[in-house]
Amino acid sequence: MQPHIRLSKSMTRAKYALLPGDPERVDRIARFLDKPEILGQNREFRAARGEYKGVEILVLSTGIGGPSTAIAIEELRQIGVDTLIRIGSCGALQDTLALGEVIIAHGAVADDGTSKTYAPVSYPACADPQLTAMLMQLALQMNIPARCGLVRSHDSFYTDREAELDAQWSARGILGADMETAALMVVGALRGLRTASLLNVVVAHNGCLDSSINHYVQQETRCQQGEVHQISLALQAIYFDSQQGEQ
Repeated sequence: MQPHIRLSKSMTRAKYALLPGDPERVDRIARFLDKPEILGQNREFRAARGEYKGVEILVLSTGIGGPSTAIAIEELRQIGVDTLIRIGSCGALQDTLALGEVIIAHGAVADDGTSKTYAPVSYPACADPQLTAMLMQLALQMNIPARCGLVRSHDSFYTDREAELDAQWSARGILGADMETAALMVVGALRGLRTASLLNVVVAHNGCLDSSINHYVQQETRCQQGEVHQISLALQAIYFDSQQGEQ
């Protein structure tokens, strides 16, 4: 039994895991699965399992930020998970990104403390290339509005320099900002795991942070559709990946 996520190998044989940040999103993802089962919750870690087209999938929330994300990754690895896809949200750093659009992150600026704790700042935070390519291809086939590019992971919403930092990274072509993707990619790579990150745009570039987050909590239509898209995309990618593994 893992001490934080409170899961063990006897509870699931899943090789694949979806990692939302918000514990409530676990229940929404579970509705997409056959034979869904809530496995429990400890702190920010809410867990469920189910099947998608016969493939067992574990769903585990990671809470906010890199530290709890790293804990989840480390303990999931201990129970046999080897492929992890983040189902997260982000703020846009480009005007061309609309609310509800999905960012497929192929890499991240590791502007968080967790990534720096695990590896030097020069260590790249990159997604698994084959998994990322599959997500891009499926997004086109499924007609899901998606952009592939770089994101920035950070540790706070409310520093005095947020607007300045956003402007700097926007000018460098970074698509969006979240708090977990870099940690997922760095820890995953160091532990030999395959990772990918799908981010639903819930805050428009130069939009009001407080009002945008409140709209998301209220399931504002476009953001809700973005969440449906990213879940559907991740599940379909897992299915196709599992089929390739059987060949």
